[in-house]
Amino acid sequence: AQVQGERRRDLKLIARVNGENFNAESAGRPGTPLLLRISNPRAWSPDDPFLYDLELELVDDAGNSIDKVKGYFGLRKISVEKDAAGVPRLYLNNEPLFQLGLLDQGYWPDGLYTAPTDEALIHDIATAKNMGFNLLRKHVKVEPQRWYYHCDRLGMLVWQDMPSAANNSESSRKKFRVEMKAMVDALFNHPSVVMWVPFNEGWGQFNTDRFVVELKNWDPTRLVDNASGWTDSGFGDVMDIHSYPEPKAPSAEEAGPDRARVLGEFGGLGLNIKGHTWAGKGWGYELIPSSEGLMKAYEDLIWQLLPLNREAGLSAAVYTQLSDIEEENNGLVTYDRLLVKIDPVIVKKINAGYLTPRPDRLGSFFYKKAPVAFRTLKEGATIRYKLGE
Repeated sequence: AQVQGERRRDLKLIARVNGENFNAESAGRPGTPLLLRISNPRAWSPDDPFLYDLELELVDDAGNSIDKVKGYFGLRKISVEKDAAGVPRLYLNNEPLFQLGLLDQGYWPDGLYTAPTDEALIHDIATAKNMGFNLLRKHVKVEPQRWYYHCDRLGMLVWQDMPSAANNSESSRKKFRVEMKAMVDALFNHPSVVMWVPFNEGWGQFNTDRFVVELKNWDPTRLVDNASGWTDSGFGDVMDIHSYPEPKAPSAEEAGPDRARVLGEFGGLGLNIKGHTWAGKGWGYELIPSSEGLMKAYEDLIWQLLPLNREAGLSAAVYTQLSDIEEENNGLVTYDRLLVKIDPVIVKKINAGYLTPRPDRLGSFFYKKAPVAFRTLKEGATIRYKLGE
């Protein structure tokens, strides 16, 4: 908190924290750091997005209240750690967590970069959450503070892209740095934000190694993805590739011994729904003719994706994308937000690994008995089946 106004020696700043069965208070003179000790902290996570209430009060020596402000904060740790096999992985609060997310460009058919209401901001985040995603990659856009507040409150991890810019002049390069620092300062206190992404696919990319160092100096509490897709500099906390439509994982050789392996974009399956598109038929990395076909194609991709976590050391994956935008009709939700293209209940089960069991091998059909083995990716799952006539 920053105190502005007349400099007086008789003022005291009091910080109070309230949590579940917990209270703490600290006081000191304005302009000096206040330390609040929280015993047995309750960590913030997508499954438990617990937020502490914070109150700051400015009082004089007689105890009269001069000013008061309220806020909140969450306590969480994001890091890259090596698992028992020595594979670098993304950890949240000292536990490995596979981050499965959606690319979110934040476009709207009426306001373009401006959502129509606060409820509309909530709708997008809640829709992703209800489909079993724990991450949104905010793609080359910085949202209003309310959007990040709702991510904090609802429990949604955020990878924050820096908006792309031209790098063809000294002036534009200086402005890029100034605006990236402003973005970090503005979003610093949101526990949902866990990764900074300064560049996407080489768009306007320059001085990548320098910006990774600067981002780490500005904010040592978060991870840095030096560039999502294409032009990797070898710096930062993760090695990020893009693969369409099928998912892939960066190799251990590409990532190196200390960086986690992530898939910054994959999927992009398109479905045009008449009456809900921006300009007639839109574009997707693979166009699917029906909702049923889209569900099957999505499940096929997740069948390929989930084993990469265990077998190839993949720590995160971002599906393209949350909603259609203008001529891109590869969202799971239509641009007008009126339709979810595939059943969110089924998508949530698929994302959790409850996939339709598939035959592993087929025996000969020239005999009365044909051995068939089914497999599933969910450990401990029960496979039920019936035989046709």
